[in-house]
Amino acid sequence: MRIALGSDHAGYDLKTLLKGSLMAWGYDVLDLGTESATVPVDYPDYGAAVGRAVVAGDAELGVACCGSGIGIAMAANKVPGVRAAVVHDVTSGHLAREHNHANVLCMGGRLTGSTVAVETLKAWLDAIPEPRHEPRIEKLASLDAQYAEKR
Repeated sequence: MRIALGSDHAGYDLKTLLKGSLMAWGYDVLDLGTESATVPVDYPDYGAAVGRAVVAGDAELGVACCGSGIGIAMAANKVPGVRAAVVHDVTSGHLAREHNHANVLCMGGRLTGSTVAVETLKAWLDAIPEPRHEPRIEKLASLDAQYAEKR
């Protein structure tokens, strides 16, 4: 499975940590940048890049990091078909995938410790999207389609 990764400068260290874990677990990683924790960049560019990669099929899932996880999730969610979730712990990571079928996981480098971040990523990847939630996911897709038409 291929996972797209992206971060701004505030999420760079967390992205690097998660990239190492993904590679150690045998995942193919598509790193969309950034390449530095010290050169300021804009989170919308990287959140959108991860979202586009997932929707285009260049990656099955995406992981995006910024300082809080919030801004980069907002950017990713602007791409129709993305279901990006900001998570802070193992439970929210697991439920984001199991119940909400999140295809992009977002975390904050300034808010989430290393151990919790790696455990959360693993829980998200191991979670199986439950079919009983499909009607809600279809409603989200309908909203995407409805508002994409107006752009």
